[in-house]
Amino acid sequence: MAKILIILILAVTNSVFSQSKRILFILSSADILELNNGEKSRQTGVFLNEFYLAFKSITDSGYPVDFATPSGDMCSIDPEGIKDKYWDKNLALKREAENFIATDSIFRHPISLDEAISRKTDYIGLVIPGGQGIMVDLKNDIRIPMILKYFAMEKKPTGLICHAPSLLLTMPKEENPYIGFNVNSVSPVEEIVIEKFIMKGRPKERRIACQLKRIGLRYKSGLPKSNYAVKDRNLVSSQNPFSGTVFNKLFLQALTEYMESSLCK
Repeated sequence: MAKILIILILAVTNSVFSQSKRILFILSSADILELNNGEKSRQTGVFLNEFYLAFKSITDSGYPVDFATPSGDMCSIDPEGIKDKYWDKNLALKREAENFIATDSIFRHPISLDEAISRKTDYIGLVIPGGQGIMVDLKNDIRIPMILKYFAMEKKPTGLICHAPSLLLTMPKEENPYIGFNVNSVSPVEEIVIEKFIMKGRPKERRIACQLKRIGLRYKSGLPKSNYAVKDRNLVSSQNPFSGTVFNKLFLQALTEYMESSLCK
C-alpha cells in the first residue's frame, strides 16, 4: 500500500512539474503583406527556421509547448524561410521541420490568444518567432501588450526573434517594462536588403531598430547575417534567421535561471 501511495505522489508531482514548465509560442496567422502603400503584395508568415530551431531546442530540453495565434487559426509560413540558405546546409533538419508543420496536430490546431491569456499562469516562458507576418496581425493586436506586460511583471523568460522585438513597440513608453533593457532585432542594413532584394518593396512597418531606440531601449546588433542575440534579464532577442544557435543558448539559460529562482521562493 505504501509503495502504491509513493508511486501516486511521484506521478502527481511529475505532472505538476511538467505543467509548470510549459512554454507558450505565439505565431502569426497572417499570410499577405502589403508593400509600397498597397501597390503590391507578397505571401508572408512565420519564418520556418526561426520557429523550428527554437521549438526543437526547447522541447529537446524537456519543456512542453503550446502554440497560439490571434484567432486559433493555423500559423502561416513564409515561403522565404523554407529556402535552403537559411538552414546552414542541414537539409535533413529542414525536412524534419517541414514534416512537423504538415503533420503535428497541436501545431495545426493552435489555441487563440484569448485562451492563452486565460491560461497564462501555466507558462514559464514565451517565444515569438519572426517573419513579416507578425507585422500584419500581432503588431496590431491589443492582446499582445497585455501578454508581454504579464511575462515582464512575472520576470518570465521572453524570447523575441528577428522582427518580433518590434512588438515591444506596442506598449507606450510610460507603461513599457522593458525601457532601458538591451535589445536586438533585425538590423537596419538587413531591413534594406530584405526590402530591396527579397520583397522588392517597402512594408508599412519598418525601421524597427530606430523605433526601439527612440522609446528608450538600448539597441545592440551584430554584423548582417551574423549569429547574434542579446539577453538582458528575462528578455532574449535575436537578429535574423542565422541567429538560432546563440538565441537558443541564451533562452535556455534564461529558463534555467527562472526555474532556479522559483525554487528559492
